[in-house]
Amino acid sequence: MKKIILLWVVLLVGVNAQAQLSEPERKAATEEIVERIQLPVIPEYTVSIIKFGAKGDSVSNNKRAFDRAMSHLKKRKGGTLIVPKGVYTVNGPIHFVNNVNLHLEEGAKIRFGDNPKDYPLVLSSWEGTMLYNYSPLIYGNELENIAITGKGTIDGEGGGAWAAWKKLEDKDKQLSRKMNHTGVPVEQRIFGKGHYLRPQLIQFVNSKNILLEDITIEDSPFWCVHLLKSKSATLRGLKFDAHNFNNDGFDAEYASDILIEEVKFDNGDDNIAIKAGRDHEGRSNSATPSENIVIRNNLLKGLHGVVIGSEMSAGVQNIYVENNKAWGYLKRGIYFKTNPDRGGYIRNIYINDIELQKVEDCFYITANYHGEGEGFNSRISDVFITNVTCEEATGTAVVIQGFEESKVENVKLTNIKVNKTQNATSITNTKNVILDEVIIGKEATVPTSVSGKQ
Repeated sequence: MKKIILLWVVLLVGVNAQAQLSEPERKAATEEIVERIQLPVIPEYTVSIIKFGAKGDSVSNNKRAFDRAMSHLKKRKGGTLIVPKGVYTVNGPIHFVNNVNLHLEEGAKIRFGDNPKDYPLVLSSWEGTMLYNYSPLIYGNELENIAITGKGTIDGEGGGAWAAWKKLEDKDKQLSRKMNHTGVPVEQRIFGKGHYLRPQLIQFVNSKNILLEDITIEDSPFWCVHLLKSKSATLRGLKFDAHNFNNDGFDAEYASDILIEEVKFDNGDDNIAIKAGRDHEGRSNSATPSENIVIRNNLLKGLHGVVIGSEMSAGVQNIYVENNKAWGYLKRGIYFKTNPDRGGYIRNIYINDIELQKVEDCFYITANYHGEGEGFNSRISDVFITNVTCEEATGTAVVIQGFEESKVENVKLTNIKVNKTQNATSITNTKNVILDEVIIGKEATVPTSVSGKQ
């Protein structure tokens, strides 16, 4: 086992580095974002889903009951829809309306059917490309003041028919990317019958003042929670138990002013992924980067912990990751991924006070993630990682990979301790990278002497 110790290592220091925020400045920036986020304002009116004919017997189809309830709440200008204890099968999507809190009481479960015929086409996005696809299981577009709360469970039933689509999706995935690259109008990007792009479990588009709190999310067909072109959202106290293909926990895309806190992740893919569109389409939306996102006090477990990319062509900036802890295995703790056809930027990223257990790689920042083109190198800069411990990295503790013509620059790692690793660092095509108080392996002591010699 190779053990390499690095204490106060300066790899390259340049004169153009952006100044790192001091701790008080960083905390002030974080709190400014949090204070700006608005919780949904929900009218006091409350009604039970039972009033609309729902049966929590795990057999009856409650699609019509939820449709009637949402229509009723729309007429009432909003309110709280109570789902009592029971298992409510819903064969088709729940489409939200403004000013509604869907509240699942303890012991309540909404379990969705998996027949694609039950899910109409809606405006959505699939891996960074806008298109029309099967409706996400819970969906809303151009809404405000929306919430899903309570101690209940939302079950996407994604492990059966939807999971079988994974091996069939490649043709449609490539078609969507071709449409992106060639500028096909979004209204002509129709994926429905005869296509195999799995829907997200929860997706809100062009929406604001969103709260997801305390619920358990499991067995999603695709990404679990996707906030697309949305802002002012809080995810708090959630639990994820989702292990199907591409079961990211939370994906923010073209999103701003987001708080993710006290969430317990257990996902088959990324726990948290910050995205901002793919390739040509993403670059054309550069006015709406993903920005001003706070990720704090969460428990991480799954494929990767906190991820930026790979779809990030509009840019990602001002991300604050604080006081997060792994409660199980992660392949990579912190992972930034982009490639030569993305463009865009990743900048002003602050990662503080992270505890990792066994990983393959602690930090992996790469501009070499697989892609389909070239000529649009991303700019990765101003990344500050402080106070991180890791029990073991079976691969490499720190990986940073840029390009000769587009170096990763102004990265500082401070007070990092990795107890055990196969390889210490792999750092290529970079500028202004500083490792300060970094110990990988066993800490060195005073130099030994040879008897009789100096």
